[in-house]
Amino acid sequence: MDLTGGYPYWIVNSGLPVRFDPIERDIDCDVAIIGAGITGALIARELVQAGFDTVVFDKRDAGWGSTSASTALIQYEIDTELADLSRQIGESDAVTAYRACEQAVLKLAAIAGEVRGSGFTRAGSLYIASRRWHARRLRAEGALRLRHGFELEILDPRELDQHFGIAAAVGLLSAVAGQVDPYRLALGLLSAARKRGAHVHDRSEVVRWQVRPRGVDLLTASGARVRCRHLVIAAGYESQKYLPERVASNRSSYAIATEPLREAPIWLRDTLIWESARPYLYLRSTPDRRLVIGGEDDRVDIPVRRDARVAKKARRLMHKLNTLLPGLAVEPGFAWAGTFAETVDGLPYFGPHESHGPRVHFAMAYGGNGIVYSVIGAEILRARIERRRHPLQDLFSFSRKS
Repeated sequence: MDLTGGYPYWIVNSGLPVRFDPIERDIDCDVAIIGAGITGALIARELVQAGFDTVVFDKRDAGWGSTSASTALIQYEIDTELADLSRQIGESDAVTAYRACEQAVLKLAAIAGEVRGSGFTRAGSLYIASRRWHARRLRAEGALRLRHGFELEILDPRELDQHFGIAAAVGLLSAVAGQVDPYRLALGLLSAARKRGAHVHDRSEVVRWQVRPRGVDLLTASGARVRCRHLVIAAGYESQKYLPERVASNRSSYAIATEPLREAPIWLRDTLIWESARPYLYLRSTPDRRLVIGGEDDRVDIPVRRDARVAKKARRLMHKLNTLLPGLAVEPGFAWAGTFAETVDGLPYFGPHESHGPRVHFAMAYGGNGIVYSVIGAEILRARIERRRHPLQDLFSFSRKS
């Protein structure tokens, strides 16, 4: 198992296919985005298409943060089950959130089609009961989704064994899902935005910013100054340092990419798997016949301490994989860890916070399906900047009740 440097599989597999230069001069623009990960890239794409003069910054190499650590299971299901979310925010809003994510998966498929090598493929999503006593809960969850028109099958133990070779009391098989190389997708979108006139600068840290009546002034570590009409903060879990209170909890997740499989069931090519336990095991395949397995989440968010746990967590993940799919010949290839944030209700935050006024927008695509949330958030932020009302802006705002 290669743990050298703790590099995620996506970076090892892709290298650095695109380079962006650090900022060297002052810039005036419509929108500045702090964060050149997948969230910032999707927002930049949306704003550039709308005709906004856009600048993107990142203190690291583009895509090097949580994006490169993501295992990128693309699902409309969020970490909070629909039934539980309904109890928190009401059934109508919960269904609206799930439906928006379903549509975002389909839109992401089209967006990923714009990037060569993004690795996006459509897939099904199999959600299995980790414990026998979870079966009743999952059947109720499936019935609720079916009642609201979501396309899925409720599979019993015989069907799970027959079609997937998995021993579980019940499974929910959703038709709308996918998988992608998040690193290549982010860099591809940023490259396309640059070709359309956007400025993309990595290794360019914004050290200070100040809101003024008609915009925001930014200062970078190199001394370059940027004047923008709107600022978008898309810095992942680090975005919380700009808020007066914490709105999410940091978690670390651990992952393995196996060596290419010689033989594997055909269904593994186009089916994502995740389980009802919390934290949960999740896995998917890659175009080069590997499996990506993740889970073993914990509350450690100090990088040195987190990375010191990678080897131990990797062994646990391999044990869980062998238990779930006995008889599958698998060898670990790469192991890594990444930190993310999650909210109480599992929903993201997009838009301004009262502490900074209407020209500073946050893009907090927190939770297990942050890439899907980012597709939605890009539309919400564009609408806000264009002074239009988006139907989801209240549900995904800091003012929602949960």
